[in-house]
Amino acid sequence: MPTCSKDGNYEVATFAGGCFWGTEKGFWRFPNVHCTAVGYVAGYTKNPTYEEVCTGRSGHAECVRVAYDPSVISFADLLAMHWTCHDPTQGDRQGNDCGTQYRSGIYCSTESQLKTARASAETYGRALRDAGKKSAITTEIKGPGDAFYFAEDYHQQYLAKPGSRPYCSAEPTGVAMPAEWLKANGAKLGAGYWKNYGPRPGCTIGVPNEPIPIDKALSAA
Repeated sequence: MPTCSKDGNYEVATFAGGCFWGTEKGFWRFPNVHCTAVGYVAGYTKNPTYEEVCTGRSGHAECVRVAYDPSVISFADLLAMHWTCHDPTQGDRQGNDCGTQYRSGIYCSTESQLKTARASAETYGRALRDAGKKSAITTEIKGPGDAFYFAEDYHQQYLAKPGSRPYCSAEPTGVAMPAEWLKANGAKLGAGYWKNYGPRPGCTIGVPNEPIPIDKALSAA
Protein backbone atom coordinates (compact mmCIF):
# COMPACT_ATOMS: atom_id res chain seq x y z
CA MET A 1 0.00 0.00 0.00
CA PRO A 2 1.49 3.39 -0.95
CA THR A 3 1.88 5.89 1.84
CA CYS A 4 2.27 9.14 -0.10
CA SER A 5 3.26 10.84 3.13
CA LYS A 6 4.91 14.16 3.80
CA ASP A 7 8.57 13.31 4.15
CA GLY A 8 11.90 14.55 2.83
CA ASN A 9 11.24 17.24 0.24
CA TYR A 10 7.66 16.20 -0.41
CA GLU A 11 4.46 18.01 0.47
CA VAL A 12 1.02 16.41 0.51
CA ALA A 13 -2.42 17.64 -0.55
CA THR A 14 -5.70 15.81 -1.08
CA PHE A 15 -8.27 16.44 -3.80
CA ALA A 16 -11.80 15.20 -4.48
CA GLY A 17 -13.46 15.51 -7.86
CA GLY A 18 -15.96 12.71 -8.33
CA CYS A 19 -15.05 9.05 -8.82
CA PHE A 20 -11.50 8.68 -7.57
CA TRP A 21 -10.42 6.33 -10.37
CA GLY A 22 -10.27 9.05 -12.99
CA THR A 23 -9.15 11.77 -10.61
CA GLU A 24 -6.18 9.69 -9.53
CA LYS A 25 -5.06 9.01 -13.09
CA GLY A 26 -5.14 12.72 -13.84
CA PHE A 27 -2.85 13.40 -10.88
CA TRP A 28 -0.51 10.42 -11.27
CA ARG A 29 0.18 11.60 -14.84
CA PHE A 30 0.86 15.12 -13.59
CA PRO A 31 4.54 15.99 -14.09
CA ASN A 32 6.85 15.31 -11.15
CA VAL A 33 4.15 14.07 -8.79
CA HIS A 34 5.95 11.64 -6.48
CA CYS A 35 3.00 9.35 -5.82
CA THR A 36 -0.77 9.19 -5.51
CA ALA A 37 -3.18 7.09 -3.47
CA VAL A 38 -6.97 6.99 -3.41
CA GLY A 39 -8.95 7.04 -0.21
CA TYR A 40 -11.68 8.59 1.86
CA VAL A 41 -11.63 11.93 3.69
CA ALA A 42 -13.74 14.37 5.71
CA GLY A 43 -16.18 11.82 7.11
CA TYR A 44 -17.60 10.87 10.51
CA THR A 45 -16.33 7.32 10.99
CA LYS A 46 -12.93 5.67 11.27
CA ASN A 47 -11.52 3.25 8.71
CA PRO A 48 -14.55 3.22 6.41
CA THR A 49 -14.95 0.61 3.71
CA TYR A 50 -15.92 1.41 0.14
CA GLU A 51 -19.34 -0.08 0.74
CA GLU A 52 -19.88 2.14 3.80
CA VAL A 53 -18.77 5.26 1.92
CA CYS A 54 -21.14 4.43 -0.94
CA THR A 55 -24.13 4.54 1.42
CA GLY A 56 -23.43 8.23 2.04
CA ARG A 57 -23.83 7.70 5.77
CA SER A 58 -20.11 7.79 6.63
CA GLY A 59 -19.82 11.34 5.30
CA HIS A 60 -16.57 10.73 3.42
CA ALA A 61 -15.58 11.98 0.00
CA GLU A 62 -13.72 9.81 -2.48
CA CYS A 63 -10.36 11.51 -2.87
CA VAL A 64 -6.78 11.35 -4.09
CA ARG A 65 -3.77 12.06 -1.89
CA VAL A 66 -0.91 13.62 -3.86
CA ALA A 67 2.72 13.84 -2.75
CA TYR A 68 4.82 16.33 -4.73
CA ASP A 69 8.10 18.23 -4.60
CA PRO A 70 7.22 21.94 -4.25
CA SER A 71 10.60 22.97 -5.59
CA VAL A 72 9.62 21.51 -8.97
CA ILE A 73 5.81 21.69 -9.11
CA SER A 74 3.88 24.17 -6.99
CA PHE A 75 0.64 23.80 -5.08
CA ALA A 76 -0.80 26.39 -7.49
CA ASP A 77 -0.14 23.99 -10.39
CA LEU A 78 -2.01 21.23 -8.55
CA LEU A 79 -4.89 23.58 -7.84
CA ALA A 80 -5.12 24.41 -11.53
CA MET A 81 -5.36 20.69 -12.24
CA HIS A 82 -8.06 20.28 -9.62
CA TRP A 83 -10.25 23.13 -10.87
CA THR A 84 -10.00 22.17 -14.54
CA CYS A 85 -10.27 18.36 -14.31
CA HIS A 86 -13.93 18.32 -13.21
CA ASP A 87 -16.95 20.57 -12.75
CA PRO A 88 -16.70 22.07 -9.24
CA THR A 89 -20.26 23.44 -9.35
CA GLN A 90 -22.20 20.17 -9.28
CA GLY A 91 -22.64 19.76 -5.52
CA ASP A 92 -23.02 16.16 -4.37
CA ARG A 93 -22.40 14.61 -7.76
CA GLN A 94 -20.06 14.55 -10.71
CA GLY A 95 -21.53 13.62 -14.05
CA ASN A 96 -23.52 10.41 -13.72
CA ASP A 97 -22.23 9.69 -10.21
CA CYS A 98 -24.53 11.02 -7.50
CA GLY A 99 -23.97 11.09 -3.73
CA THR A 100 -22.07 13.05 -1.12
CA GLN A 101 -19.01 10.85 -1.69
CA TYR A 102 -18.65 12.41 -5.16
CA ARG A 103 -18.48 16.02 -3.97
CA SER A 104 -15.68 18.34 -4.97
CA GLY A 105 -13.11 19.07 -2.27
CA ILE A 106 -9.62 20.33 -1.43
CA TYR A 107 -8.15 19.04 1.84
CA CYS A 108 -5.01 20.92 2.79
CA SER A 109 -2.12 19.75 4.96
CA THR A 110 -0.91 23.26 5.91
CA GLU A 111 -2.43 26.63 6.67
CA SER A 112 -0.51 28.07 3.73
CA GLN A 113 -2.17 25.59 1.39
CA LEU A 114 -5.56 26.47 2.87
CA LYS A 115 -5.07 30.19 2.23
CA THR A 116 -3.98 29.56 -1.35
CA ALA A 117 -6.82 27.10 -2.00
CA ARG A 118 -9.44 29.60 -0.82
CA ALA A 119 -7.96 32.33 -2.98
CA SER A 120 -7.91 30.00 -5.98
CA ALA A 121 -11.61 29.24 -5.51
CA GLU A 122 -12.48 32.93 -5.64
CA THR A 123 -10.37 33.37 -8.76
CA TYR A 124 -11.75 30.33 -10.55
CA GLY A 125 -15.29 31.31 -9.59
CA ARG A 126 -14.79 34.65 -11.35
CA ALA A 127 -13.35 32.87 -14.37
CA LEU A 128 -16.43 30.65 -14.57
CA ARG A 129 -18.75 33.65 -14.36
CA ASP A 130 -16.75 35.49 -17.01
CA ALA A 131 -17.17 32.43 -19.24
CA GLY A 132 -20.94 32.57 -18.80
CA LYS A 133 -21.25 29.76 -16.25
CA LYS A 134 -24.06 30.59 -13.87
CA SER A 135 -23.63 27.94 -11.18
CA ALA A 136 -21.50 28.75 -8.11
CA ILE A 137 -18.57 26.65 -6.95
CA THR A 138 -19.60 24.09 -4.34
CA THR A 139 -16.11 22.75 -3.54
CA GLU A 140 -15.46 21.92 0.11
CA ILE A 141 -12.15 23.47 1.23
CA LYS A 142 -10.74 22.40 4.57
CA GLY A 143 -7.48 22.80 6.45
CA PRO A 144 -5.28 20.40 8.37
CA GLY A 145 -7.01 17.90 10.61
CA ASP A 146 -9.27 15.72 8.48
CA ALA A 147 -8.19 12.10 8.61
CA PHE A 148 -7.37 10.38 5.33
CA TYR A 149 -8.11 6.66 5.06
CA PHE A 150 -6.65 4.56 2.27
CA ALA A 151 -9.13 2.87 -0.02
CA GLU A 152 -8.91 -0.85 -0.67
CA ASP A 153 -6.00 -2.16 -2.74
CA TYR A 154 -8.16 -2.90 -5.78
CA HIS A 155 -9.00 0.81 -6.09
CA GLN A 156 -5.38 1.97 -6.08
CA GLN A 157 -4.24 3.06 -9.57
CA TYR A 158 -7.34 1.27 -10.81
CA LEU A 159 -7.27 2.53 -14.39
CA ALA A 160 -3.74 1.17 -14.85
CA LYS A 161 -4.81 -2.36 -13.95
CA PRO A 162 -5.23 -4.91 -16.79
CA GLY A 163 -8.91 -5.45 -17.49
CA SER A 164 -10.05 -2.35 -15.57
CA ARG A 165 -13.31 -0.77 -16.62
CA PRO A 166 -12.46 2.43 -18.54
CA TYR A 167 -14.68 4.77 -16.57
CA CYS A 168 -14.45 8.42 -15.62
CA SER A 169 -17.45 10.59 -14.79
CA ALA A 170 -15.63 13.92 -14.55
CA GLU A 171 -17.06 16.79 -16.57
CA PRO A 172 -14.37 19.46 -17.06
CA THR A 173 -15.84 22.91 -17.67
CA GLY A 174 -13.32 23.86 -20.35
CA VAL A 175 -12.52 27.06 -18.44
CA ALA A 176 -8.82 27.64 -17.75
CA MET A 177 -7.36 28.81 -14.47
CA PRO A 178 -6.36 32.47 -15.08
CA ALA A 179 -2.68 32.72 -16.00
CA GLU A 180 -2.24 35.88 -13.94
CA TRP A 181 -3.25 34.12 -10.74
CA LEU A 182 -1.01 31.15 -11.50
CA LYS A 183 2.01 33.37 -12.11
CA ALA A 184 1.36 35.40 -8.95
CA ASN A 185 1.19 32.21 -6.87
CA GLY A 186 4.36 30.56 -8.07
CA ALA A 187 3.05 28.16 -10.70
CA LYS A 188 5.79 26.43 -12.67
CA LEU A 189 3.69 25.29 -15.64
CA GLY A 190 2.84 27.76 -18.38
CA ALA A 191 -0.04 28.16 -20.81
CA GLY A 192 1.62 25.77 -23.24
CA TYR A 193 1.35 22.93 -20.76
CA TRP A 194 -2.38 23.41 -20.26
CA LYS A 195 -2.93 23.78 -24.01
CA ASN A 196 -1.16 20.51 -24.78
CA TYR A 197 -1.78 18.40 -21.70
CA GLY A 198 -4.64 20.01 -19.78
CA PRO A 199 -7.88 18.17 -18.91
CA ARG A 200 -10.54 17.64 -21.53
CA PRO A 201 -13.83 15.73 -21.39
CA GLY A 202 -12.98 12.05 -21.02
CA CYS A 203 -9.35 13.05 -20.63
CA THR A 204 -8.28 10.21 -18.35
CA ILE A 205 -9.72 7.46 -20.52
CA GLY A 206 -7.97 7.91 -23.85
CA VAL A 207 -4.51 8.99 -22.69
CA PRO A 208 -1.45 6.91 -21.76
CA ASN A 209 -0.85 5.80 -18.18
CA GLU A 210 2.71 7.11 -18.12
CA PRO A 211 3.40 10.39 -16.31
CA ILE A 212 4.07 13.48 -18.44
CA PRO A 213 7.85 14.12 -18.39
CA ILE A 214 8.77 17.25 -16.48
CA ASP A 215 11.06 18.53 -19.26
CA LYS A 216 8.23 18.36 -21.79
CA ALA A 217 5.82 19.94 -19.33
CA LEU A 218 8.08 22.91 -18.62
CA SER A 219 8.99 23.49 -22.27
CA ALA A 220 5.50 23.04 -23.76
CA ALA A 221 4.54 25.94 -26.02
